[in-house]
Order: sequence, then C-alpha cells, then structure tokens
Amino acid sequence: MTHHALTPARLLPWSSPEGRPCYLLTDGSGRLSRAADTTESVQLDMAGDLLAHLSDMLDDEHVTAAQLRYLLARVSEALTDVCRIAESRGARLLVYADVKARSCPGEGSSPDAGEASAVLPSRTEG
Repeated sequence: MTHHALTPARLLPWSSPEGRPCYLLTDGSGRLSRAADTTESVQLDMAGDLLAHLSDMLDDEHVTAAQLRYLLARVSEALTDVCRIAESRGARLLVYADVKARSCPGEGSSPDAGEASAVLPSRTEG
C-alpha cells in the first residue's frame, strides 16, 4: 500500500491499551479498514439500542437509581465511541472535499458544493 500525503491518518474506533487514540495510514481498502468499518457499525448500533433502552427505562416508574446509573455509564461509553466515529469520519470528509475542490476547480461554487446560488431571469434589451 502506498500512502499519499493528502490522505490523513484514520482515527480508529478503538484505543490503545494505554487509552491513547489509534491511527491507521490507509487508502480505505485494507483488512484493518474493513475491521474499523465493522467496529464503527457495531458501536453505532449499540448506541442506538442503549438510547431505546434508556427511553423505556425513563417511562418505567419502578426503575431504580442503580439501574439508571448503570445504563448512563453505558450510554456515556457509547457517546464516547460515537464522538470518536464522528471525528474520524469528519476528518476524512474534509480531506475528500479538499481533494475534490483541487481536482475540479470550477465546481467549487456549484450548488452541490454546499453554496447557495440564485438563478436570475435574463433581461433582454429591446
């Protein structure tokens, strides 16, 4: 695999044993990239499941404080994972948009690039 300077290191959805972030230099097609994609998918699904469970528990009058504390600890872990995924994907999107803008300089002002444009009616002199 060849790493290009424009491709940033990918923030992986797990930490080192010391709790530090892990990064991968990749073009996005390798085995570790696929493992990271799968892990992100599982983490997002788990976060959704926890939110649904939390909603159910908040509607339950008989839920204990210990149950809520336990669930909130898991929600906190899931939110940490979701924030890491958002950071990783956001960084990759910024680089993709920058590379696309450099390779297609005339497209930077198109409506697809996120900028609003107005179409004014033509005026003929007569």
